[in-house]
Amino acid sequence: MKPTLLVLAAGMGSRYGGVKQIDGVGLHEETLLDFATFDAMKSGFGKVIYIIRKDIEKDFRERFFDRVAKNFNAEYIFQTPQSLLTDEQFAQVTKRTKPWGTLHAVLCAESIINEPFAVINADDYYGRSAFETLSNHLSNIDANSNEHAMVGFVLQNTMSPSGTVTRAVCQVQDGYLVSMKENSNIGYDGDKIFSVLDGNKIQLTGKEWVSMNFFGFSPTVFQDFSAYWRNFVSKSLTSEKDEALLPEAASQIVSKGHGKIKVYTTEEMWFGMTYPQDRPMVKAEISKKINSGYYPEELWKN
Repeated sequence: MKPTLLVLAAGMGSRYGGVKQIDGVGLHEETLLDFATFDAMKSGFGKVIYIIRKDIEKDFRERFFDRVAKNFNAEYIFQTPQSLLTDEQFAQVTKRTKPWGTLHAVLCAESIINEPFAVINADDYYGRSAFETLSNHLSNIDANSNEHAMVGFVLQNTMSPSGTVTRAVCQVQDGYLVSMKENSNIGYDGDKIFSVLDGNKIQLTGKEWVSMNFFGFSPTVFQDFSAYWRNFVSKSLTSEKDEALLPEAASQIVSKGHGKIKVYTTEEMWFGMTYPQDRPMVKAEISKKINSGYYPEELWKN
């Protein structure tokens, strides 16, 4: 059975200032989602599922989805503020406007995923080799496997020239994940890299392995993810900003001994759409790849 690609595309894009998931960066206004989907298709994935917000559905279809669905097995589902909550729980949510986070988004797809699957962000460029790596891993495990995977990137290869970023810094031993911890406000101060961890400013080397939310799972993770979500709701239901984050939930699988996460590493240079200033750089990088023959000038047939 071919693995499925699950794309987290319901974010608000608060720093970007718009719906960056469907902002055109290719020669024919293709989005980063187009290139990720194309890479997944070329790497052996059999299907793609996009998780989106209801309020962007019309633009999402017109500017992206309809052309992709003509060329690949694709569908989309919604992440809503009420998803996974009971009516009683939702009644307690009064001021929240943000989505519940990346872990919540993944759980929204549980009912339609029965095979090993990969997870990516919609606004990051990962490189085809990363898709090939996870496709190979996922194609060689079964639906009951506890051997999950991720692709780790070198921190200094994932920095934005336009501002700070958030990354989950990984501790790896013998090729397997030991732990992951979200570091916020990672950026340069002169020629040194600093982040904020648990409210404290710390210096990083830039050589750390970090998660870019490119994971590969068997469906067994949904049991652990559901338990993580229930615990999150019990503590943060009335919070306006707390989010249930995929890296933290994945790390708990390891810390609780419920499974392993093999860490595949890549030297690929990340780029993405975090800030509006990133768009010209992303367009230039995509153009280089098209000119080199890495991508065809037109990805999809009409």
